Amino acid sequence: MNLIINSVHFKADKKLETYVKDKLDKLPSVFDGVIGAEVKLKLDNSDVPENKIAEIRLMVKGNDLFVVKEAKTFEEAISKTTDVLRRQLRKYKEKQRGK
Repeated sequence: MNLIINSVHFKADKKLETYVKDKLDKLPSVFDGVIGAEVKLKLDNSDVPENKIAEIRLMVKGNDLFVVKEAKTFEEAISKTTDVLRRQLRKYKEKQRGK
């Protein structure tokens, strides 16, 4: 799977990049048509503690799945987005089976 990680206005450390890669490497086990993923990590300039934003665009055969989540930490935001993507992949897989 092709993986691109972009961090906006900060430098993501290797530990965070490894965490993202580990979480996304599990998604092809749900649906083998996953081609790649583009991850964008951003800091929101607000006073709320949940200012870490993770956006993931998952490229699958014939479509793209997109999720955005906010959390207190990037790890939590990535975890939330991958959970949603896992559900979306299952639904997409069922639709493909029906065709």
